[in-house]
Amino acid sequence: MTKNLTTIGFDADDTLWHNERFFRITQDRFAELLADYVAQDHLEQRLLEAEKRNVGHYGFGIKGFVLSMIETAIEVTDEKVPTSVIAELMAAGREMLRHPIELLPHVRDVVEQLGESHRLVLITKGDLLDQERKLAQSGLGDFFDWVEIVSNKTADIYQTTFAQQGDGPQRAMMVGNSMKSDVVPAIEAGSWGVYIPHGQTWELEFAEAPEGEPRYSTLEELSNLPDLVRDIG
Repeated sequence: MTKNLTTIGFDADDTLWHNERFFRITQDRFAELLADYVAQDHLEQRLLEAEKRNVGHYGFGIKGFVLSMIETAIEVTDEKVPTSVIAELMAAGREMLRHPIELLPHVRDVVEQLGESHRLVLITKGDLLDQERKLAQSGLGDFFDWVEIVSNKTADIYQTTFAQQGDGPQRAMMVGNSMKSDVVPAIEAGSWGVYIPHGQTWELEFAEAPEGEPRYSTLEELSNLPDLVRDIG
C-alpha cells in the first residue's frame, strides 16, 4: 500500500527549541538602555520598522537583529547614542549567539519516533553558522536525513527541497510555528502544513491562517503530531 506521506519537514527555531524569548529579553534590555531618549512602545515600533527594512539586506537571525538595534539607537537619539550603549548591544548579540539550546517539550521523542517511519528534513532560515551551532548543540542532528538552511522560506523552496529529498511536495508535510514561513508557503507548494503555535512569535512571521485548506492542520503541541501523521497515512 502506497503511503500518502513519506517526508516530514520541521522548522527549527521555536518549533524544536526556544529562540524568540531570547530576542525579547535582549529587546527589553535595549529599551532600558535607551529609556532616557524614547518610550519603549515607540522604540519597539521603530525597531520593527528597521527590521522590515533590513531583512532583505541582513537576512534573518541575531546578526541582523543587532544591526537593526544599533541603527534604531542612532536614529532615535539623533546620532547621540553613547558608544557604551553600542558596545552593550554588541555584547548582547554575542551572548545570544552563545546561549545554550533548550529543546521544547516532547521534541526528542517525536522526532525519534517519526524518523523510524518517515524521511525527516530540517528546513530553517537564518544565519548559517548560528543555525549549524544550534543544531549541533541540540543533539537532534542524527535524526534528520537532510538539513536545509535558507535565506527565506517560499513555495519554491519547499517544492525543490521535497522533490530532491523526498517524493515531492504532495507526499510531504511541513511542521512549524510560523504561519507565514512554515505553513502557508508549504501548502502553496502542495504539501501539508501543520501549525504548532508558540507563545512568542516575531511580528514579521504573522499571516492569515489558510482556513478551509484540506491540507492545513493546527496542533496544540508537538506530541500530537504522530497521531496526525498516522491519520494521513
